[in-house]
Amino acid sequence: MAYWLFKSEPSTWSWDDQIARGDAGEEWDGVRNYQARNFMRAMQVGDLGFFYHSQKEKSVVGIVEVIAEAHPDSTTKDDRWECVDIKAVRPFETPVSLDDIKADERLADMVLVKNSRLSVQPVTADEWKLVCALGHTKP
Repeated sequence: MAYWLFKSEPSTWSWDDQIARGDAGEEWDGVRNYQARNFMRAMQVGDLGFFYHSQKEKSVVGIVEVIAEAHPDSTTKDDRWECVDIKAVRPFETPVSLDDIKADERLADMVLVKNSRLSVQPVTADEWKLVCALGHTKP
């Protein structure tokens, strides 16, 4: 199993929107960055990810699961762009802010810290456990 982080502007697609989709989940569409697209191509059904609210909130707020591997993004006719489908698994007991993550030296190499603009990114197993612990949430 691999771990990921999915960033979304809450005004566009929020954790509450993701929860409302239930087990049907939702396409993680609209990504127009080759590196992020390539990360989605590497995802497998059952992989887990952090749902991260960007903009003002800048916090990990929930855990999602990949429920469909990379397929054409339905929001474009351009075949270069693909996406995965994800569903909400559980919210974080306590959201973990970007400041909290940056303050923990053990997370200094996390992609979120080094390349905070990337909308889809990998998370190591150790980072996964640490962020879950910071949020008092079962990994």
